[in-house]
Amino acid sequence: MAKFINNIQEVECPEPVEGTFFVYLLVCKDTSIYCGSTADLRNRVKEHNSGEAALWTKMRRPVKLVYYEPHESLITTRRREKQIKGWVKQKKMNLIAGKWKKP
Repeated sequence: MAKFINNIQEVECPEPVEGTFFVYLLVCKDTSIYCGSTADLRNRVKEHNSGEAALWTKMRRPVKLVYYEPHESLITTRRREKQIKGWVKQKKMNLIAGKWKKP
């Protein structure tokens, strides 16, 4: 599993777009997967890597952005984040690899 995680390609952060929110997955230095949501993905990833965001990622830097999906409302974004956070690691890895699609 660690080999798969280490070989995942980092994805480029999109520019912020007013009214768009993102659910995202980061792979941490210890190969854990962190799920979060934000309106400004580029800034949020910088915050994670500088240690200013979540305590989880602060202790596991550097992190790399490996997956994101845009949403048009904060409510759907938060619901999706909660759903993904409830998944086991393998299911998150399948989402990253494109083997699991957004419903």
